[in-house]
Amino acid sequence: MNFSDVQFILSAHSLKQLPDTGLPEIAFAGRSNVGKSSLINCLIGRKALVKVSSRPGKTQALNFFQCGDELYLVDLPGYGFARVAKTTQDSWQDLITGYLETRSTLKCVVVIIDLRHPPKNPDTQLISWLRLKGIPTLPVYTKMDKLSGNERNKNAKLLDSGHDIQAGGRILFSSKTGQGRDELLKAMAAFLADGGPG
Repeated sequence: MNFSDVQFILSAHSLKQLPDTGLPEIAFAGRSNVGKSSLINCLIGRKALVKVSSRPGKTQALNFFQCGDELYLVDLPGYGFARVAKTTQDSWQDLITGYLETRSTLKCVVVIIDLRHPPKNPDTQLISWLRLKGIPTLPVYTKMDKLSGNERNKNAKLLDSGHDIQAGGRILFSSKTGQGRDELLKAMAAFLADGGPG
């Protein structure tokens, strides 16, 4: 994957606004403030292409970033706590669900989970729903730099157990240090090539 030419294309607030180029897409999902924007910036090697905010609910549309003529990265609105009206959250949910269920060019959803916290219900619900719909999923446990090696292993096992994830089917990641970046790129390339790693 070539990230030397990455540019923001559009914010889609409805399914009618989705680009129609046929390029494969990898979407990024996670609870509000889980570090999704930081992860994408780290992944593409840019400091601030994806706007990072300390305010939950900043991303309110499907944000499309085009990587050359290879693929789109799609930043989905965060779920869970956000300082917005419930009607706004409901409209996000409809938009996200519609996109995930109907987008034929979607190759994988990277589900970003904070390694520091025990399993949370919204993450479990999303992963279970994606599996039910047959949508390829790649869990990434982020903020690993905040924990010691022993804590990382212990928390990762808790998350694996809580979300029914195999250790070989997820990635530990740090946007700060870049640890896990190569593994994530390799896994994404596998999804683009044949629908899944391995």
